[in-house]
Amino acid sequence: MNSQIQTVLENIEKVMIGKREVAELSIVALLAKGHVLLEDVPGVGKTMMVRALAKSFDAQFKRIQFTPDLLPSDVVGVSIYNPKTLEFEFRPGPIMGDVVLADEINRTSPKTQSALLEAMEEASVTIDGNTLKIAQPFFVMATQNPIEHEGTYPLPEAQLDRFLLKIKMGYPSRGQEVEILRRAENSKPIEKIDAVLSLAQLIELQVLVQGVYVEDSVKNYMVELATQTRENSYVHLGVSPRATIALMKASQAYAFIKGRSFVTPDDVQYLVPFVFSHRITLKPDARYDNVTAEEIIERIIAKTPVPTKRFAEQ
Repeated sequence: MNSQIQTVLENIEKVMIGKREVAELSIVALLAKGHVLLEDVPGVGKTMMVRALAKSFDAQFKRIQFTPDLLPSDVVGVSIYNPKTLEFEFRPGPIMGDVVLADEINRTSPKTQSALLEAMEEASVTIDGNTLKIAQPFFVMATQNPIEHEGTYPLPEAQLDRFLLKIKMGYPSRGQEVEILRRAENSKPIEKIDAVLSLAQLIELQVLVQGVYVEDSVKNYMVELATQTRENSYVHLGVSPRATIALMKASQAYAFIKGRSFVTPDDVQYLVPFVFSHRITLKPDARYDNVTAEEIIERIIAKTPVPTKRFAEQ
């Protein structure tokens, strides 16, 4: 494993018990310049994960609590008239941060949800006809509660497609929960961790990730997996080419984290459920047969031929 990433993971684990996979996948998205949708019930550590990630990279952390009455200007910012200068001054919203937590994103209206679209895809916001770039690095981790549906607004497909990965936290084991109690008994663990890498180092890592080699047979494998989602009898709408690009970018970041300069089919297979499952729309038949998107992805992986070329450690 890459030594710098190992240091970051160990730092996060001072706060998050038993969530190494979630932390690793979050870093995959960060290095691939993507964003994460974190779905799970309240209280399992979603907010703490984002804060620990931001502190580890000495990044500016911003939090947006999405509510039904939140306006787009509350997210991106607003121009306010200054009577002293006789000019309008832009006051940036919380989207102007390095690591942004969009908490309970499905609690707000589609109009406000869409305020994130340009920022997440283009790393810019438009205010009064003026486009302002968001400084890099820029990473959004949105959370949503899958249990309570009353008073929520399901994310549209266009919004879901902006998230590189969809991750679920899950409950800790009994032993892990006891350890959580020990650490939280006298203080807040998040207050005890410090930055282990700088933002400049993070940007350097993002550049290095782009140089990870993807062999043509692996690219063809990715395309075949995507094509299978479009031809599956349970799927109404398969993944788009944007999803295939997302899979490649995520695979490059994952291979880099593992200390390799090339992507293997195993990397692709591991990441496909996290990249594709939230991007496919199921037919009513799937719900009737109790077939989930994750199960469909697993079946597609199982039946799709894997490139036979040997990917030896180099």
